[in-house]
Amino acid sequence: MIELIPAIDIIDGKCVRLSQGNYDSKKVYNENPLEVAKEFEAYGIRRLHVVDLDGAASQHVVNYRTLEQIATQTSLIIDFGGGIKTSGDIEIAFDSGAEMITLGSVAVKHPELFDEWLQTYGNEKIILGADVKDNRIAINGWKEESPQELMPFLNQHINKGVTKVLCTDISRDGMLKGPALDLYRSIMEAHPELHLIASGGISGMEDILKLDEAGIPAVVFGKAIYEGRISLKELSRYII
Repeated sequence: MIELIPAIDIIDGKCVRLSQGNYDSKKVYNENPLEVAKEFEAYGIRRLHVVDLDGAASQHVVNYRTLEQIATQTSLIIDFGGGIKTSGDIEIAFDSGAEMITLGSVAVKHPELFDEWLQTYGNEKIILGADVKDNRIAINGWKEESPQELMPFLNQHINKGVTKVLCTDISRDGMLKGPALDLYRSIMEAHPELHLIASGGISGMEDILKLDEAGIPAVVFGKAIYEGRISLKELSRYII
């Protein structure tokens, strides 16, 4: 079964969701992300994707205290992203309890630093974030579009040792209109050994099952749970 990874996106220490990365579309779902994380854990979830949206916008880690709370008060395996731009940032994230770090902007703007971290921490702990808009990589909380196209970007970093990629189709993120199946299939065809994590557009359990049928190793989802499109009870039936 596909690996199920709920997302907790954080602004001002609260659990929120955006639509297509637009900060003006912010909707608060819970004032306390730890409560959300504990509920996920209670239903058998083992992995969690935590995004520091304040960090992504301000370009340095902001909500590390919330990360620390979740890491110390649950047994969830957390991958963390948002605002990690310096060695100090990545140290704060790991010291606060992240077991994996998702990096996108650094891989685009400072590939030599990304390579250094990949060598230092290893490809089990470093996830390449590939946030895609019109086939180009978007960075800095999706506020900026880079000139880099998706497949050359992936090829470059996979050739240097990356084994885990979190790919988000920005046009679908938070829209509940289904995932970019063709996009993920094309990535897996090019790199069948890749641990690809699909993200964006999940509207219900049917979408997750389609990704599973397509051989996608993992999926991140959030709004479908928060809007009641997927119940945690339903989700728990598919946890291995």
